[in-house]
Amino acid sequence: MIDTKILEKHTAAALSDAEFYTPPPVESSRGPGEILRLRPVRVPGVAGAGPAWQVLFVSRDTLGAPIPVSGTVIATEVPDEAPLLVYYPSFHGLGGPAPSQRLAAGNEPDTVQIGAALARGWHVAIPDGEGLGVLGQGPHTVLAGHAAGQIMLDLGRAAARIPALHASDAPVACWGCADGGRAAIAAGGLQRDYAPEMNVCAVAAGAVVTDLRRMLRVFDEGAWPALGLAAVLGLSRAYRHLSLRHVFATSARSLLAEVEQASVGVLCERYQHALATWCDRDVVEDPMWQYVFAHERADTRLPGVRVHLYHGSRDAIVPASMGRALAEDYRARGVQVSWREYDADHFRTRVEAIGEVLDFLAAEAGLRALAPAGTGGTVHP
Repeated sequence: MIDTKILEKHTAAALSDAEFYTPPPVESSRGPGEILRLRPVRVPGVAGAGPAWQVLFVSRDTLGAPIPVSGTVIATEVPDEAPLLVYYPSFHGLGGPAPSQRLAAGNEPDTVQIGAALARGWHVAIPDGEGLGVLGQGPHTVLAGHAAGQIMLDLGRAAARIPALHASDAPVACWGCADGGRAAIAAGGLQRDYAPEMNVCAVAAGAVVTDLRRMLRVFDEGAWPALGLAAVLGLSRAYRHLSLRHVFATSARSLLAEVEQASVGVLCERYQHALATWCDRDVVEDPMWQYVFAHERADTRLPGVRVHLYHGSRDAIVPASMGRALAEDYRARGVQVSWREYDADHFRTRVEAIGEVLDFLAAEAGLRALAPAGTGGTVHP
């Protein structure tokens, strides 16, 4: 195991932000979850935060190659040994500031979820995701569920190596919404084969994107077509061994490098155009893209732990029918799953669900004494 105390002292004193996020070479011999760099960090605006660290760690991409990934680990102020929650944050963009950078700057949009988990007695680990944060690795591979699931598990492994956290044997839970929900159920499905030594106790996932082929149509026909463009660019990066960008029109290709640097705010301000504006062939019907859609189906690996799924009935970004269908499929295939549907849109559901999600996770991790009653109704089995 790496002596993270020595590593932390060295990187904190010697490296600027740009140097910290510039990755060293990652040899094939590096193990998943191995810490490359670690340094303490302040996380202003996060209620209940104890000591926190920025971490550069080893994970695997969609193709199984080792990659450097960045993230943040925050200790709870609640005393005694605590379980670990790996929380995959909302989509931040193909480029731009990563969650670890926004947490350090005090302007991370998911601080409500993170702070609520800390208050319940969880250590919280937040990955930046593949291609975000670490320099020279982008664009972010949004919706590449297999890679995102591995990254969640590997950040859990990395957090367990931080001596001050005392989390080497801690129960681990995975939570996320939308792209993060997709990552969380992927982590649950991968854990038995990819990280069998980890004590993963539960998964909570909201607004899970299950069918990428259908999702591209929904993005294209809805209020957020820029998300469809982001998905095509991110997935083409994840599956870069395939010539997936042949779908883009020649006239659009010179603009793609600029789009790949955009935060989610810039994407939705500047690039709200249907895919037909960018592409001269139908991505959904393209044979090479159909291979990607089939490989990225969310139901191919079943979680081996209890799962809580939730969705807003008025979600205009990810159709609630995707969540309902996933819950029904899990039940039919023997997964222990609970389902909660809120009379709310996508953004309101993210907040309304927090109490029930943390009640569920606390029960599965044995934190019943620390878990006050959730708000918003009953979780139905």
